[in-house]
Amino acid sequence: MTETDYPHIPAATVLVTGGSGFLGGHTVARALAAGHTVRATVRKLDRADVVRELVSAAGVAPGDRLSFVEADLTADDGWADAARGVDFMLHTASPFPPLPPEDEDELIVPARDGTLRVLRAARGAGVKRVVVTSSFGAIGYGHPASEYVYTEADWSNLDADLAPYIKSKTVAERAAWNLVERDGGPPLAVLNPVGIFGPALGPDLSSSLGLVLALLTGAMQAGAPRLSFGAVDVRDVADLHLLAMAHPAAAGERFIASAGDAISLLDAAEILRSRLGDRAALVPTTELDDAILRAAAESNPGLRNEIPELGNRRHLDAGKAKRVLGWQPRSTEDALTSSAESLIALGLVQ
Repeated sequence: MTETDYPHIPAATVLVTGGSGFLGGHTVARALAAGHTVRATVRKLDRADVVRELVSAAGVAPGDRLSFVEADLTADDGWADAARGVDFMLHTASPFPPLPPEDEDELIVPARDGTLRVLRAARGAGVKRVVVTSSFGAIGYGHPASEYVYTEADWSNLDADLAPYIKSKTVAERAAWNLVERDGGPPLAVLNPVGIFGPALGPDLSSSLGLVLALLTGAMQAGAPRLSFGAVDVRDVADLHLLAMAHPAAAGERFIASAGDAISLLDAAEILRSRLGDRAALVPTTELDDAILRAAAESNPGLRNEIPELGNRRHLDAGKAKRVLGWQPRSTEDALTSSAESLIALGLVQ
């Protein structure tokens, strides 16, 4: 999507929460490129320079159209000021720790309460619309493995044994819809992206980019675990926020954001090898025996949530965003390749 492809609405003031994150930084850049004035929330104002660097790395010169406000998902302070005078709010911020927390509430409570703080601030400020970044994790988890094709009509099963992050996204999104239904306020649109890939703007990597880095650096040379995921380019998710912000038909709707159906980790490795040649010499060429991953998970807490996912490929239909909003995402192959090329350019792959 080019600048001329953005929704044709007058230049607006847009609040982006979590501006220093992978998705947040790209969303700030895309909104600025579309001609909007952007206010970004950061946990501490000393993170403002990080956001400026991300925007610059995306090739955007914000001039005086980018400002910052300090606001944290875990506290009320700052949110009223953040929302004041804003036309639209794009809530991309959400906690995602590198390892599963000992107490799932460390993720669930800030995700839920932070989303509710954003919505209440938006209602108090008379914001025109709020777009919340949820996750496909709120749609397709906690159900038996099958050939079922998930759509926006589906919800993850909170009665199942869900990983804390998946549960946090499901609880937070349900709380958002319940609040709007009960108390009213600005129209709400929700995006449910799968794994977000695409170009890194700096060395602080998301978990998805960490997965590509692991493939490229030989961390999985023994074999790729039998895991599957959907992929989407971060720039396309940022664009979808702007479409959902502006399009009349987006109000009150959920949209899965995915370049296509799920692929296996071995599929991803083969894509990188075919696109990058010798630069992907260390990516795995075979699948890892499940027993090896199970044994490794006994001493590695970061792997434990992956064990129930072995061999479970969730099929999904992301056609709604294309039909309703005219969204045109890059291919899965392009999303993964741009991730790898950015990691190589940053010097993270020897």
